[in-house]
Formats: sequence, structure tokens, C-alpha cells
Amino acid sequence: MLQQYTKEFNYNLKLATPVILGMLGHTFVSFIDNIMVGQLGSAELAAVSLGNSFIFIAMSLGIGFSTAITPLIAETDAEGNFVKGKSSFKHGLFLCTVLSLALFGLLLLSKPLMTVMDQPEEVVKLAIPYLDLVAFSLIPLIIFQAFKQFSDGMSMTKYPMYATILANVVNVALNYILIFGKFGCPKLGIVGAAIGTLASRVIMLLFLWYLLVGHKRTKAYVTNINIFVLESSMLKKIWNLGFPSAMQMFFEVAIFTAAIWLSGILGKNPQAANQIALNLSSMTFMVAMGLGVAAMIRVGNQKGLQKFVDLKRIAVSIFLLGFIFAVAFGLLFLLFREQLPHLYVDVNDPKNALDNAEVIKIAATLLLAASIFQISDSIQVIVLGALRGLQDVYIPTLITFIAYWLVGFPISYYLGKEDAYGSLGIWLGLLAGLTTAAILLSIRFYYLTNKLINKSHSVD
Repeated sequence: MLQQYTKEFNYNLKLATPVILGMLGHTFVSFIDNIMVGQLGSAELAAVSLGNSFIFIAMSLGIGFSTAITPLIAETDAEGNFVKGKSSFKHGLFLCTVLSLALFGLLLLSKPLMTVMDQPEEVVKLAIPYLDLVAFSLIPLIIFQAFKQFSDGMSMTKYPMYATILANVVNVALNYILIFGKFGCPKLGIVGAAIGTLASRVIMLLFLWYLLVGHKRTKAYVTNINIFVLESSMLKKIWNLGFPSAMQMFFEVAIFTAAIWLSGILGKNPQAANQIALNLSSMTFMVAMGLGVAAMIRVGNQKGLQKFVDLKRIAVSIFLLGFIFAVAFGLLFLLFREQLPHLYVDVNDPKNALDNAEVIKIAATLLLAASIFQISDSIQVIVLGALRGLQDVYIPTLITFIAYWLVGFPISYYLGKEDAYGSLGIWLGLLAGLTTAAILLSIRFYYLTNKLINKSHSVD
């Protein structure tokens, strides 16, 4: 019985591993920024956290929208329909480009919000110039996402991984040079981290395009694109898939962003501790997110082949694999919650010794909550990927809104006050929201797949 699921593990991992590494690459850029900036002090680390909270909201909309491309490409690839596949990619690329420009503009207009959010003044002053540059980097990042989702849909998941690895090498090198002023360059602090992020994302986009042009399976898709010759029906189809997908990711990322802002009200040290726990949790989440992409690809393929029994079996095998990883990560956070925060702050810095000790103590408590919600977080994002593979987006969007904003956020708000549970209370709300999403999305998936299986059997 169990073997029918475990026999899929090898192929699922083969497909998901490059995606996971690529996703980890995005998070690793933030990880490197946080570690290097953390050496400057808790105010600088909190400033990066505040600036990135705005970026993450915009990024979630762009990345979420781009996921509409993957199931469409996976389905046309299974059908062997090149014309339909190229049309899906071209229209997706156009919409992602327009969206990236719009999000950049909105971020610039949103900067005054920082001054009315009851955040520490020294943190806001540092965050604004950082936000300007990282906001501009969203343009190449979201265009890259269009190419990445196309490549994933073609089951060519290694190419985005190669591009992300190169971007990380560039980011680490530029961070070291520009943050600390090495090799004769001026010491730019967190602005140097922003420049490194921008440069690495431009290179990442160009390198992925170069790789796709060089492969015979994808060259015809990514060259000779008449980007302004568009069909309203295809634009509407991608929008109808992409917009709800963007909102799903937005609702989740926005509650984590709200956690950053709520932590900022508690002070710079709780905000810095929140950033540490959030960054570590983001890295384990990328493993689940990569498995979610694998679920989206494989479910999309099976949908194109009309093999609904295999579709359900393959999806469940990926859910099981995600559960195993989640338990392992939960144990890792539980056992090393006292040690992991030391990666982010300089414990030997006498100037910030008291602040750093408080940051480490709070972060260790938050990692206790993070260890528990690994399972819920993993299940909800993988099931969401499977539902996108089925091109079911509207009900899951409603589910994510209910889970995060009607269940999770009120708990975070009330328990996260200084006279309640503080930072831990904020994360208890996150746990409640993720668990609700995992349960409701799972019910939705099993309902839909059983319906498809019963319908196909009645036709037979």
C-alpha cells in the first residue's frame, strides 16, 4: 500500500531538487544580507527587515502571478502542442513584465508609510535608501520568474537552479566588497547589500535566457517572440489563473509581513529576532515550496493525459515526502534553537552586547513555534501547488484569505501585544493560520480529485 507512494519519491526528488535549490538561492540572498548586515548592529538588521517587508509583499504578487505559466506549459508539453505552449509563455511573459513595472512604481509610492507605522525612527532612516534599490531589482526578478516558470513547466528545473547559483555567487562577492568597503570601495553598509541584490538579479535573468536559447527543446519558445502581438482570450486565461494565485501568495506573505510590523512596535530587538526566525523558516519553507512546484508540474502533466487516478496517487506521494522533510526540519529547529541565532549577530561585539543577547533569547523562543508549524506550512504549500496543477485557483484563494486573515492575524494581533505574549504571541497566530490553511486546502484537493476520478469512471 505504502509502496505505491514511496516508489514516486525518486522522480519527485529529481524534479523538485533543482527547484528547491533555486528557491533556496532566492532565500540565501536574504540570508547572506542578514548575516553580513547583522554584523553592523541590530538597527541595521531591523532596517533590512523593514525594507524587505515591503519587498516581500510585492514579490509575492509577482511570483504568485507567474505560477500561472507552469501548469499551462506542463499541460501543453504533455499534449505536444508547441503553438499553444509558446502562446501561453509569450502572454505570461508580457503580463509579468507589465506587473513588475507596476509593482516597482507602487513600492516607490509606499515609502511614506514607513513613517506612520510606529516603527523605530533610526530603523526607518536606514531602511528607505535600501528599499529604493531593492524595489528596482523586482523588475528583473519577476521577468526571470516568467522564464523560470516556463522552464519548470517543461520539466527542465535545473536551468533556473544554475542561474540562481550564479546570482548567489555574485551577491556574496558584491555584498562583501560593498557593505564593508573592501578592495578600495567605499563602505556602503546596507545600501551595498541592496546594490548586490540588484546586480545579482539582472545577471540571473540574462543567464537563464542564455541557457534556454542554447537548448533545442526551448530555443523556439524563447526566441522570435512578438511580444506586442497579443490575443485577448489568452491574456484573460492567464490573468484568471495568475491573479488568484498571486492573491494566495500575497495573503500568506502579508501575514508574515504583518508579523514584522507587529514586532517593530515591540522594539528593534524583537524585530531583529523576528527577522532571524523568519529567515531560517523561509529556508525550510523553500523545500516545501519546491515540492509544491513538483506537484504542480506532475499534476498538470497527468491532467493533460486525463489520468486522474495516477494524478491523485502522485500528488499524495509528494504530500508524504513533504511531511517527512517537515518533521526533520521541526526537530532541527527544536534541538538547535539556542545556537542558530548566533549566526546572525556578533556575540563578541561589546557595543551591542545587551541588545544581541536579547535578540538571541527572543529568536530562540520563536524557533520553538517555528519548529511546530513546519508540518502545517509544508502541507499547505504543497497541496496549493497540486491545486494549481488542476488549475483550481478561486476557492483556494478564499481559503487562504480565511485562514490567514480571519483566523491567523487576529490571534497574532491580540496575543502579540507587549502585555500578552509579545513576539511568541505573534507566531502563535502564524501557526493557527497555517494549520487552518493546511486542513481546508487538503479537503479541497481530495474533493476535486475524487470528483474527477468518479466522473472518468462513469464515462468509461
